[in-house]
Amino acid sequence: MDINLIRRLVKLVETSGISELEIEEKESRIYISKYGPAAPGAVSYNVAPAQQPISAPGAVAASSTVSIPDVKQAETVEKLHEIKSPIVGTFYRSPAPDADSYVKVGDRVEQGSVLCIVEAMKLMNEIESDIAGTVARIMVDNGRPVEYGQLLFLINPD
Repeated sequence: MDINLIRRLVKLVETSGISELEIEEKESRIYISKYGPAAPGAVSYNVAPAQQPISAPGAVAASSTVSIPDVKQAETVEKLHEIKSPIVGTFYRSPAPDADSYVKVGDRVEQGSVLCIVEAMKLMNEIESDIAGTVARIMVDNGRPVEYGQLLFLINPD
């Protein structure tokens, strides 16, 4: 990733209302947070913005962090199968607010098993697994908006 792009992203996080930002491209992933490192097993680097940000009254000063997964974690992620959103909408883990989730981390799924729903324009679209395996990670919180092509699940194939 280009260092100037990283600096612009850090500045975006510092000057906007968002507290964290995660971007994943082909072979690289960047996580920027106002509040510290992402997760255990991640290596964090402080990136200085291109220029000193102007603080708004009442704003809380915080350092920005760029977190890059270590080699061992990157190798594990490469073996996992990605399930991405085919549409823009709202992610739901269950068919109704009071119902159990379709899947949880550690659940075994078959090809064609429903993983979640993405609501788009009042239509509930079931997202199915295209492989058999075990749910390794759920990448989106319930009720959050998702973009086309956004990573939803990581599946450990059989």
